[in-house]
Amino acid sequence: MGTEKLKIGELAEITGLTKRTIDYYTNLGLLKAERSASNYRYYDKSTVEQIKLIEKHKADGMSLDEIKRKIIEENAEEIDVLELRLKIQCLEKDVTEVLSQLDKSNMKNQEYVKKHVSHESLSLIQSLLLLLN
Repeated sequence: MGTEKLKIGELAEITGLTKRTIDYYTNLGLLKAERSASNYRYYDKSTVEQIKLIEKHKADGMSLDEIKRKIIEENAEEIDVLELRLKIQCLEKDVTEVLSQLDKSNMKNQEYVKKHVSHESLSLIQSLLLLLN
């Protein structure tokens, strides 16, 4: 294991929580642990911040179920943003390819464009062309 992982005892010492509480949070799905071949639990150092956030929400009166729902929602939003970024990158690549092929503008290249560019990308290109005119 690298130095970026903490055993449950180390995490308890850093956060001031008991091992039992950390285990409880892990079993509830509030924290993620990796298991070693010898069945030790290891936590990322980012878990310290996650615990601080959980404790803050508890102090604000949230139940552990509410906190779990909030964490799940935030993770889902992060995944949506990442998926959107990946789609945008693919679209940018398609637009670049299309523009380079259109510059050459012979029949063979136009066929290439039709076969290799998604309908979503073509719609985006058409929209961009309308905006530019």
